[in-house]
Amino acid sequence: MIITDTHTHLYSEQFNEDRNEMIQRAIDAGVSRFFIPAIDSTYLNAMLDLEKTFPENTFLMMGLHPTHVKENFEEELAFVKHWIDKRNFYAVGEIGIDLYWDTSFLKQQQIAFKTQIQWAKEKNLPIVIHCRDAFDEIFEILEEEKDDKLFGIFHCFTGTLEQAKKALSFNMKLGIGGVVTFKNGKIDQFLHEIPIKNIVLETDAPYLAPTPFRGKRNESSYITKVLDKLVDIYNLSPQEIAEITTNNSKAIFGI
Repeated sequence: MIITDTHTHLYSEQFNEDRNEMIQRAIDAGVSRFFIPAIDSTYLNAMLDLEKTFPENTFLMMGLHPTHVKENFEEELAFVKHWIDKRNFYAVGEIGIDLYWDTSFLKQQQIAFKTQIQWAKEKNLPIVIHCRDAFDEIFEILEEEKDDKLFGIFHCFTGTLEQAKKALSFNMKLGIGGVVTFKNGKIDQFLHEIPIKNIVLETDAPYLAPTPFRGKRNESSYITKVLDKLVDIYNLSPQEIAEITTNNSKAIFGI
């Protein structure tokens, strides 16, 4: 059984003490494909080191995270462009808009999001979207950029059924992680109405650990708790959920 974690920050400082052991735990649990989102230029060396250590398992993205869009965002965007032109990445991400922590850089976030979508389309790459308190703003830009080259993943989807269907209309799959196991997560109440062909699994480790680890450091092996929840929601076997969601990830990332 091959399980794919489509979004995990394995290079995070929170794993500095036990990174290799943590990754091995995931591999032992059947998680053998890890897709690694970018944040900003300061993390690239750690991402490249991770790829060297686990070349068969780790697949890197490149992008500027919306919470790291600051005064120097044009310099950071130039860094992203340099690297996506220089070597192979599997997605442009994570990119998007985040209005939870700070709304003062909304304009710059919108520019960065739109610019990176256009680069993804030029490279025939998927985008991986980060959206927090910004569905309307995200959808507005996706509507402007919608064409047959726009596709990707709505990472850590936490919206409503209506928002889920709207995300799918832009050729996105929904990244489902620990939130689906939360009592107040809500998405478990309607996810059965979304065909599983539109779902991929993720952890967002070290963040958003699923029940029963909620509030603790998340790690990729915990994706099995997300898988178990989808077994209940879709009334399929763990093997079927793993196979379908991994095939969905292959359709997005091309590997």
